Amino acid sequence: MPATTERAASDRPIAVFDSGVGGLTVLHELLVSLPSEDFLYLGDTARFPYGDKSQEELRVCSAEIADHLLVAGAKLLVVACGSATAAALPLLEERLAGSGVDVLGVIAPAAQLAVEATASGRIGVLATPATVASGAYANAIAASDPHVRLESVPCPDLAPIIQSGFPFDERVVETVRRYTAPLRAAEVDTVILGSTHYPLVAPMLQRMLGRGVHLVTSGEGVVRSVERALGARDLLNGRDGEGDYRFHCTGDVEAFRTLGTRFLQMPLGEIEQVELVPAELAA
Repeated sequence: MPATTERAASDRPIAVFDSGVGGLTVLHELLVSLPSEDFLYLGDTARFPYGDKSQEELRVCSAEIADHLLVAGAKLLVVACGSATAAALPLLEERLAGSGVDVLGVIAPAAQLAVEATASGRIGVLATPATVASGAYANAIAASDPHVRLESVPCPDLAPIIQSGFPFDERVVETVRRYTAPLRAAEVDTVILGSTHYPLVAPMLQRMLGRGVHLVTSGEGVVRSVERALGARDLLNGRDGEGDYRFHCTGDVEAFRTLGTRFLQMPLGEIEQVELVPAELAA
């Protein structure tokens, strides 16, 4: 009997969520690295962007999404959003305690990879104002190596510009150039792309920062964390073939499909528009 329950649990999907379609860059890495797993992605497009929301607003949004994904049968929850990770990860860990479902964020894995990659000890991070203001990256990097120097650059309009669509024009080029200027001045050799939207402009960032600067994306580190978390609970899906992936969004389905296909770099199949149930948070 226990073996049957275990098999059923391993067959459940890994849930991934973000404020919009940016987290699809993380999902892409997971789909490539864990092809036998099933995935459920939720984009909270109706409330995008998260980068200018208060910490309390982000906690409420994240709790509502986590509750929804638990009801949908998630076996693991990945917060594929830097702003939500910074504001709500401890809350979600407490909320999910005892459920048997682990919750992982994007900040600690990326910080660890950056510390491993840097040779000079000078790391930059590009992130939303909410993420930078939280100090989450500074804390995570200091925990890995207190001797690393961090240059943090808040980018209030970069994620919305990327989310608004393609192609990129000169306005995007100038915006990226402005945000990379302090990183060049600080002579960083490693830069964390602290929003899951930013990999879409990685070629532009690489050109402006120089080819010797290593770019760290959230997806790289998250894959390692997901494998470890599932392995520890014996929840890795053992099927031979490919798993499936599906999508929920809180905004317009066709807008999500159009932009999401470009972010995921794979076809989007089933997309369901959902309404989230208001969550009550402990005082």
